[in-house]
Amino acid sequence: MQWILCILLSVIVIVLLTKNYLLKKSMREIYTDFENCLSEDTNVQITVSSGDKTVTRLAKAINLQLTKLRKSKQQYSDGDRELKEAVTNISHDLRTPLTAICGYLELLEAEEMTDNTRRYVEQISNRTEALKALTEELFRYSVISSVSDLSYENVNVGRMLEDTLISFYGAFEKKNITPNISLPDSAVVRSLDKSALSRIFGNVISNAVKYSDGDFTVTMTNTGEITFSNTASEFSSVDVGKLFDRFYTVDSARKSTGLGLSIAKLLTERMGGCISADYKVDTLSITLAFKK
Repeated sequence: MQWILCILLSVIVIVLLTKNYLLKKSMREIYTDFENCLSEDTNVQITVSSGDKTVTRLAKAINLQLTKLRKSKQQYSDGDRELKEAVTNISHDLRTPLTAICGYLELLEAEEMTDNTRRYVEQISNRTEALKALTEELFRYSVISSVSDLSYENVNVGRMLEDTLISFYGAFEKKNITPNISLPDSAVVRSLDKSALSRIFGNVISNAVKYSDGDFTVTMTNTGEITFSNTASEFSSVDVGKLFDRFYTVDSARKSTGLGLSIAKLLTERMGGCISADYKVDTLSITLAFKK
């Protein structure tokens, strides 16, 4: 009798161990397939070798959620593409009438007019120029956000930064800013798109010049981390939180499209870098870094 009980217990243990093995195998299959579905753009569904009803139901439930996720992703992708195309078309279509308006304004400015009329024409001219700038920036943004291929090459980041700073000499002079620049002696080289990096530096420096109270500091470490800082009493912590949002401007009266830092963030992240902003004691700091 005892040997029969031993056999029964042995059979039960073997069945349980087999079931446990099959269950673990099915979990590994689900995990592997799920990871592949998330990392790759594929419509392949999760399959399990186990005949266990609970495991099968779990696989079906995950497949259902994956199908919904793919559908949402496709809708987002289609909507994003349509938005970019609309922005490109609108900004392109606005160029011709804006050019015509500017031409007529130039003719008006050459005519004799009263002081009041001249002030009105100047206001119209200023707003037209601002609209032109926004149109151009919109067009550039739509083009940049649509282009996925960047041309990578080894770039001396410090030298590129120096070249960009030199190009802002006139803007610094105009606002009586004497930049305080600290760069490392050794070259910091990264594999980046040269024109994209130049655009990032240009947009960040332009923002600093626009809102600086009269100072500007650039510091670059040996590891390649770059910090742009300036006193900006008009800012607040709320402003900094929205600084990289599209179309956000601190002061609408200034000639700003609200796209400069948004483009800088887009290009930085596309090249595997990171960019952040901080505001402490009336000082705005923007930090930029790229991986080796």
